[in-house]
Amino acid sequence: MAPASEMTHVDKGKAQAAYSALDVDASAATHATRVSGGHDEDHSNVGSRLKTLVFGGLDGILTSFAIVSSCAGSEMDARVVLLLGACNILADALAMGVGEYLSTKSSDEYARRERAREDWEMRNHPEGEIDEMIEIYVQRGMSKADATTVISTMSKYHDFFVDVMMVEELGLQVPEPDSNVEAAKDGFLMFLAFVCFGSMPLLGYVISPRLLGERAMSPHDLFLAACAVTSVTLFALGAAKSSFVQGSALRLGAETLALGALCASVAYSAGVVLSAALGGA
Repeated sequence: MAPASEMTHVDKGKAQAAYSALDVDASAATHATRVSGGHDEDHSNVGSRLKTLVFGGLDGILTSFAIVSSCAGSEMDARVVLLLGACNILADALAMGVGEYLSTKSSDEYARRERAREDWEMRNHPEGEIDEMIEIYVQRGMSKADATTVISTMSKYHDFFVDVMMVEELGLQVPEPDSNVEAAKDGFLMFLAFVCFGSMPLLGYVISPRLLGERAMSPHDLFLAACAVTSVTLFALGAAKSSFVQGSALRLGAETLALGALCASVAYSAGVVLSAALGGA
């Protein structure tokens, strides 16, 4: 058991459960006790990773399903559908993973550069930075006297005050020292999520013939099987969003399923129209 001095933060899981139930007594009891770890309530990267997983998966499955639908509308052979789908998934997944890494890395580098500037300004012209922060707090409703007291107290702690300035003046969070490693992890997770969930629409073309017999399934039947697998996956991904988005799992799942159906309808219709137009030409 951790020493009392290390019991420094509120149990986030219990706090969320109390809020979900709107249980005031449970919330008060949760905040009256502490568990080991850092005080920051966002002490875990689980929420961020889950968000990357879900949205990477949604990008993958919607993109892949659109390709499968357009191919079905064009009445392409199942082998062509699998080939186009697999190549697209791998290429897009790599692009999404690298893009996630580079965008996060660039954002962190920008934040570090801005923190260095704020640190330099605080060391060389503290009066100007303190006055600027006082003005910000006054604009948010504090009296000039209270804002002066609060800012004057915080400014005694240089590094802490610079981090506060980053949030209040620039709206930027200071990156952790290992943020480049975390960015690489997020990029790799995005790649995996895109590949795994993007492969779902292709499963109908791969699994169904083995279960029911290849001769028994027409290209249309294979497409319907792909639709069934994709629908279940889309609903599950949408429901998973309820872990970090306000709303019921049922509603979010239905919304995501409707979005997938819309994308597939547009792609299928485009495949039919373009196939007829090119065939007629």
